[in-house]
Amino acid sequence: MLKIQFFENANVINLCMQPNEVTDKLPRHLNSLIINQPYCSYTAQDHAVWRYVMRQNVKFLSKYAHGSYVDGLRKTGISIDTIPHMYGMNRILKEIGWAAVAVDGFIPPSAFMEFQAYNVLVIAADIRPIDQIAYTPAPDIIHEAAGHAPIIADAEYANYLKFFGEIGSKAFSSARDHELYKAIRHLSILKANPYTTIEDIKKAENRLLIIEQNMGEPSEMARIRNLHWWTVEYGLIGEVDNYKIYGAGLLSSIGESMNCIKPVVKKLPYTIDAANFSFDITNQQPQLFVTPDFRHLNHVLDKFADGMALRTGGINALKKAEESENTATIVLSSGLQVSGTFAHSIIENNTAIYYRTNSPSSLCFDNKELPGHGKSYHSHGFGSPLGNLIGNIELSGLSDGELEAAGIRQGEICTLNFESGIVVKGVLEYSLRLKGQIALLGFSDCTVKKDEQILFKPEWGIYDMSAGGEITSAYPGPADPEAFDFHFEAPKELTHKIEHSAASKKLHLLYQLLRDARDNKSKTLDINLFANEVLLYFPKEWLLLTEIYEFLYNTDPSSKLVTIVANHLDGLKKLKPELSGLIADACALFLNE
Repeated sequence: MLKIQFFENANVINLCMQPNEVTDKLPRHLNSLIINQPYCSYTAQDHAVWRYVMRQNVKFLSKYAHGSYVDGLRKTGISIDTIPHMYGMNRILKEIGWAAVAVDGFIPPSAFMEFQAYNVLVIAADIRPIDQIAYTPAPDIIHEAAGHAPIIADAEYANYLKFFGEIGSKAFSSARDHELYKAIRHLSILKANPYTTIEDIKKAENRLLIIEQNMGEPSEMARIRNLHWWTVEYGLIGEVDNYKIYGAGLLSSIGESMNCIKPVVKKLPYTIDAANFSFDITNQQPQLFVTPDFRHLNHVLDKFADGMALRTGGINALKKAEESENTATIVLSSGLQVSGTFAHSIIENNTAIYYRTNSPSSLCFDNKELPGHGKSYHSHGFGSPLGNLIGNIELSGLSDGELEAAGIRQGEICTLNFESGIVVKGVLEYSLRLKGQIALLGFSDCTVKKDEQILFKPEWGIYDMSAGGEITSAYPGPADPEAFDFHFEAPKELTHKIEHSAASKKLHLLYQLLRDARDNKSKTLDINLFANEVLLYFPKEWLLLTEIYEFLYNTDPSSKLVTIVANHLDGLKKLKPELSGLIADACALFLNE
């Protein structure tokens, strides 16, 4: 019997993220989602899974992937044989202006896209289990590192990713979107764990289905995520009947990359209509979209952005901010930015005449908080009229002389009558101009009314009123995240860290012993004893057996053991038909050379 000794290596530690010039520019509110890459937790079996997928991908994708894929593997420092170290990737990625960070599974879509906006590739640190080697419903390091990273070596595509991050991170989510995200994350975690019961998976699937059936009108984020899916994740490039693969979901999935070229998968020209096609992460896709080139991706995204609150402003932008039920920012025509949770605005004749927040709020300009106007000061919220003064006068554009002429003088009682019927009356204490525009007016002893409705009372203190007749833009999150003390909350449900049994640990060490022998790190392995040990104790471990077959075939192809292992693998293919293709593909790598 082969003797196996287990040991602890006190020098093996988790590898922290290696910063570079790109990651140094990340805003602090994203840092809570970054984890150390748990490199020492990858087993030798995990590395074998990586090697299998990568070798199959390179063989198949050399023919079917976009031309930059294979060269991109080299440029981004991704090894075919070994799971990449994140810090090693970063040393190389910085040469093309990008970086990589490790995260724990799915993160909120807006955060994922904001990382992209800063030229940072988000990589899920886990790796798929062997029983999901061809396709996994959860993000893993194969999908992220081997799928996304190589294509960003193409400068035109990298520009698209960055642009998508800039636009996508400004897309509004609905309150239901976050519930959907948590349900998808939960299901993906369960499915990635080989020890999850069928009952638990079914329960999570039913929960997800109920949420999906009650989403209501798709949000901006839901629709732009569709665009992201059909391009960044599952995109094809070229012509409908002559295309190449560039989407990371295809590049990292042996099964789906082979399946996608079949006629049963519809190929459609990529247009803005793709935003209306939802997707199912747990199943292979029924249709895919083909872009003529990477420039076209930017054109479609720019067209989509023209319909977002980020660019349209107005009442619909304010409604989206309220429907998000979360921190958002509106931008007024004066340039003032107001950040908080918007609720209970006043709308008449489909026109917003008064906006307000019901949470601690912040006032900013050019994404910097104005001194004295943070959450501690506006702790109960903030509200102001919208629209012009009677006579169609936009307050923010008045000069000092015009203010005087209108009776708006510092230290005196002023009355501002808006065309909407809102009246502001109080003693003007200050006015604040930003780049020549009036942005804020502060009143003491102030009353704000709309007909008989009191919007502000004198006893509430200083009334800080924004100037700016209309909302020109709106987007999720605060304008100045650091001053707002904003951060993405790390997921409470973590991906499962599998506790391996003693038998599994023995199996993993067998993988390692063979790897060391193959890499000439060990010359003491008795391959005959080793192979018989595996056949006796792990007769169904098809991946290790194919690696043994390859090792024997390359070192002593005429030995009887080669035939014994080959016959055993043939028996496995008959015993478990679902393994037949995987075993055949593994053997084809060396038998057909």
